[in-house]
Amino acid sequence: MASPPLIVATLFLLSTVSLISPSQSATCTSQTFTNNKIYSFCNDLPFLNSYLHWTFDSATSTLSIAFVAPPARPNGWISWAINPTAASMVGSQALIAFRDSGGKMTVKTYNVTSYDPITESKVWYDVKESSAEFSGGVISLFATVVLPVKGKTTLNHVWQVGQSVTSGVPDKHEFQSGNLNSKGSFDLLRGESTVVTGADSRTKKRNIHGILNVVSWGILFPIGIIVARYLRSFPSADPAWFYLHISCQVSAYSIGVAGWGTGLKLGSESKGITYSGHRNIGITLFALATVQVTSLNKYIFRSKFYWFQHMFVSIQGISALLYMEQGNA
Repeated sequence: MASPPLIVATLFLLSTVSLISPSQSATCTSQTFTNNKIYSFCNDLPFLNSYLHWTFDSATSTLSIAFVAPPARPNGWISWAINPTAASMVGSQALIAFRDSGGKMTVKTYNVTSYDPITESKVWYDVKESSAEFSGGVISLFATVVLPVKGKTTLNHVWQVGQSVTSGVPDKHEFQSGNLNSKGSFDLLRGESTVVTGADSRTKKRNIHGILNVVSWGILFPIGIIVARYLRSFPSADPAWFYLHISCQVSAYSIGVAGWGTGLKLGSESKGITYSGHRNIGITLFALATVQVTSLNKYIFRSKFYWFQHMFVSIQGISALLYMEQGNA
């Protein structure tokens, strides 16, 4: 039977691989709608398998759009929003499509002012008409809006998908890479769109955080434990096993400190987003690791050293499962 450290390392590596998403082919030009509406431009958005079609009348500042995306789950929701100040979720003026309590598709407007639960409200632009339809696991959101500022030809937009709706209110979406990167800008007259590079920067930080912790908690620490547990029984391995054990533990701790630090930094930059379980497990791991690499364990855990090691590995396993569920804190 595989040892707990090897299982932990395998779980971490599998979680890293699971974060890789397959590329999607461009298909917006082949999409048609039941209302036979034809738009001047369309873009295949780079995240969440989403597509945006639009026509803009500069004389009246009227924008007609069709946003197409699969909800995270069949009973979920999709959203497309304009942010008049920045390419971010906070401050966005959102159109959200979902099934109402009677099972009919509806579109409502939301002024997203914070990361708190949203409430229906008026938005920055005037909505002349809106509708939505669900077919083949995909929701199509249609709207015609009038922009309050004439001459504005480039807009910040944010798009999103969610898993569920509770009592007529869309629940929070996931915080995977695609959800966090689904923002950018588009030119109303040229038919071009771009993705905000700042989101990519945050994704890189999250990946660095994940890789550092994989190497530390998932690889080096378990190797150090295995060396101390099994190699010390061979007289020919003495004292090489001890130096290898210490090298693995000190290296793992140093890398773990860096990973823990990047996690704290990411947390401070993500106001309103808290992974409480992941954070608490990380703090516990860091505390146990600090005891592990200092002389304190010689006095505290001398008689129950292996019980301490098993407890430490068990907590690593819990953290690995939580890591896979949340896809990096």
